[in-house]
Amino acid sequence: MNTSNLEIGQSGRIDVQITTEMTTNRTGNKGDDVLSTPAMLGLMEGACIKQSDHLLDEDTSTVGYAVDGLRHVARTDVGETVEICTSLTEIDREKGRLTYEIQVSHNGNTVGKAIHKRAIISRT
Repeated sequence: MNTSNLEIGQSGRIDVQITTEMTTNRTGNKGDDVLSTPAMLGLMEGACIKQSDHLLDEDTSTVGYAVDGLRHVARTDVGETVEICTSLTEIDREKGRLTYEIQVSHNGNTVGKAIHKRAIISRT
């Protein structure tokens, strides 16, 4: 497992427009179509994958194994865009484990945050 292209402090950012599929409007009430926490978590995980997986050997990938301190603190409506910023904060090269800090924001205001851990696995 080659982790030589990974360095602490590497960061990434993706911008995502919120769609109806990212909500959990169970009531059908107008105005309840907001980004759901499970969808936000999926966006966070996807941002980590995008940040680092292309830096790994072709026959490896990563899988998530922990999410710590997940907070979803502000609403984001359908049609609005969130910015998901990731930062690689720890690399355990022996065990093949990566730790990221993730911030989700909208217009400069925090929407969510978490610490996410991923393990490097072989695809073969």
